[in-house]
Order: sequence, then structure tokens, then C-alpha cells
Amino acid sequence: MQNSSTETPATADDVSPGQTPGPNPGLNHGLKQRHLSMIALGGVIGAGLFVGSGAGIAAAGPSIVIAYVLSGLLVMLVMRMLGEMSAAYPSSGSFSAHAEKAIGPWAGFTAGWSFWVLLCTAVGLEGIGAAKIVTTWLPHTPEWAWVALFMVVFCGANLAAVKNFGEFEFWFAALKVGAIALFLVLGGLAIAGLLPGTDAPGTANLTGEGGFLPNGTEGLIIGLLASVFAYGGMETVTIAAAESENPVSGVASAVRTAMWRIALFYIGSMAVVVTLVPWDSAEIVEKGPYVAALDHLGIPGAGQLMNVVVLVALLSAMNANIYGSSRIAYSLVQRGQGPKTLGRVSGGVPRVAVLASSVFGFVCVVLSYWRPDDVFPWLLNMIGAVILVVWIFIAVSQLRLRRRLEREAPEKLVVRMWAFPVLTWVALAGMAAIFVLMAREPDTRVQLYSTGGMTVFLAVVGYAWQKARGKA
Repeated sequence: MQNSSTETPATADDVSPGQTPGPNPGLNHGLKQRHLSMIALGGVIGAGLFVGSGAGIAAAGPSIVIAYVLSGLLVMLVMRMLGEMSAAYPSSGSFSAHAEKAIGPWAGFTAGWSFWVLLCTAVGLEGIGAAKIVTTWLPHTPEWAWVALFMVVFCGANLAAVKNFGEFEFWFAALKVGAIALFLVLGGLAIAGLLPGTDAPGTANLTGEGGFLPNGTEGLIIGLLASVFAYGGMETVTIAAAESENPVSGVASAVRTAMWRIALFYIGSMAVVVTLVPWDSAEIVEKGPYVAALDHLGIPGAGQLMNVVVLVALLSAMNANIYGSSRIAYSLVQRGQGPKTLGRVSGGVPRVAVLASSVFGFVCVVLSYWRPDDVFPWLLNMIGAVILVVWIFIAVSQLRLRRRLEREAPEKLVVRMWAFPVLTWVALAGMAAIFVLMAREPDTRVQLYSTGGMTVFLAVVGYAWQKARGKA
């Protein structure tokens, strides 16, 4: 544990206007550039890509590639906007602090606490998913015991020091990136007919079995919605940047290098899968698209190898979400928008916030066993569209802060949004279109309404708090 004299105070962006940092020491700057670079890459490579993308392929067929191109372009725009603001105003609150600065305290409150609920719930879901994989290898062990073990390990790692989180994420991300890179190489060789024992498939799987759009535009829409939510997680790098050695250059470099790699990994791997394997193959949904493609190539042990990679992806997401949720909570408290207890820092770590976020995640696990038919599904629906709400706050905040930066501090525009303000408005239009598409689909409509209810509730509470503080 470090002495408080070596710790840095809370940044100004973590404190509300007119307030000063609390008596607790600030966060450490223990993350290095290599940590940020891998967090930027690994943050969006999760189980949603390795397994969940199978449902998108089953709905959209080969046109899933178009779905990932469209959603990938939107994510790149959002990441660029967030990178611009985070380089100018580094903060552990990231988009929540930016929303408060650009729109008002109620906006920071709404964006921050809704994202905290999303991350904490995701911690529980990822723990359940990881436990299910382990129990297939060790069938006589209880799932709950594995969930508890994972919670203890990653809660402990995040309690110790931020560099522990960085090291875990560095190696987790390296394994995920390496696995996808190897998959792309093997898939590319197979498509070209250069892999021993395989013949070049040509366009047979892309144009056969119903064609490129086998289920029409409706299937493409379902695939698009699935692909949008698979990209969630890219926000973590801008949260982590505030604890890096050089927040400004760190986030700028991480954002720039991550974009084209994300596009390559997501779009490239989807293209490889639908070129090698018939889109309507049952194995794509049952085993996951990556395992199905590797089995199709006859590579021995592919299924178990990918299960290891998926397990790593889930554990990585648990680690990142405990970290992200604790820092969002810390920032909110520093800005006077939450219980002061959560803002206590010792050893450069907001340990109470880490514990609270982990406990909330474990409560979600308990609910999945205790109330699997009512409370747990309601919780899942409530967080279903939170990421889109966050993206809207990011876009609106960037629209307003960019003008302010150009007037007051143009030297802080280390990262610039492309073709501002045109592409910012294009991104907002894309988000609005996704909301409309969600309202059209029965499976996603309930998520839209549930998330909307939570967002309105938080906005009302945040606005009432803002007015009360203004009067005080």
C-alpha cells in the first residue's frame, strides 16, 4: 500500500463546479501505455463476439457482415467523440463527467448511475457464464462456488492496486487478440484454398441457401441490433486513462490505434465465418461461430480451445466491469452525486466502491437462482438499451464541448472528431434509427421501454437533486 503522500489528488473533472475534492487521497496513476492500448482492444472483444454473434448470423445470414460494418462505423464515431473529450478533460467519470460539464449535473447523474447498474449487472452475468464453462470440464462442482471464486479473485485484484487491473487486462486482451488474429489467418488461408486438406469455398456459402439476404431486411435488422450491443465495452479505456501515467497522450494513442483493429477483428471474423460455413448450420448457434468454423476446417481440439478463449473473455469482462463501475461511482461521489462512503480512497484505490460494485454483481447472481422468472429478467431488460442512452449523452456532450473548446482552449483538442459537426449528427441519427428498430421488434421492445423507464427515473432524481443543490 502506498503512502498517501505519493498519491495524486482528485482531478478537477471529478469534482462538481464550486466544490473541492474531499479529504480522501486521489487515485493512483499506475496504468502504462501498454495497458491502455490493450484495454482499448480487449474491452470490446467479449463473449458477445465469440458466442452471441451466432444468433445474429442465424437471423441475417451472410448479410451479418453488412450489419457489423454499419454498427462498427457507429461505434468508431462514438469512440472518436469520447476520445476527443477524454483527451481534453481526463476523468475517471469519463462520459458522465463530460455530460455534467456540457449539459448539466442531472445529465452526469443519469448517465453515470445507469452505466453503473449496467456494469454491475454484467459482472454477475459474466460470472454465471464463466462458471457454466468450468462446470462442463468439472461437472461435479457447483456453479455458485465458481462464481464466488471469480468474484473474490477479481474483487481482490481491484482492491489491491490499479496496476493489478491493468496487468490482468493486458494479458487477457493479448490472449483474445491473439486468438482472433490466428483465426483470421487460418480462415484466410482456407478461403484461398491454401490450408492443407481444405478446398476454397468460393462464394457458395455467401450466395447459396437463400442468398446474401436469406431473411430479407427483417433478418438484417435483427442482426444489426445484435451487432450493436456486441460492441459494448469500449468506454473502459477512457475511464482508465485518468489513472494512466500520461492521460492525454494515453487516451489519444489508444483511441487512434484501436479503431481499425476493432473493425478488422469484428468485420473480418464475421466475413470469414459466413464464407466458410453455411449460415443456417445449427452448429453456429449451438457451438458458436468460431468453434463451428474451426470444426469445419477439421482442426483438432478447436472446441475446447475456443472454450478457453471464451472463458478468458468472460473473466476479462468481469475484471473490467468491476474496475469501470467502481471508478464511475467514485467520480459521481467526488462530484457530489452519490453516498460519500463510496468515495473513500485508500492506497490510491476507491475500495468501498469496488466492494459495493462487486456485491451488487453477486446479488444479481443470487437473483438468477432465486427469482429466475421475474426479478432477474426484469433486471436484464432494464439494462438492455443503456449503452445506447450513454452513446446519446456522449454525442450531445461532444457537440456542446467542442464549441467551448474551440473558443476557450483549442490546444486541448489533441483528438478531433472527424468532419465536425456533420458526423456527430450522423451518429445521433444512427442511434435514433436503432431506437426505432428496437421499438419494431417484440424481443427488444420490452428492453427499450424498461431502459427508458430507468433513464427517466434517474433523470428526474438527478434534476431534483440539481435544483435542490442550486437552492442550497
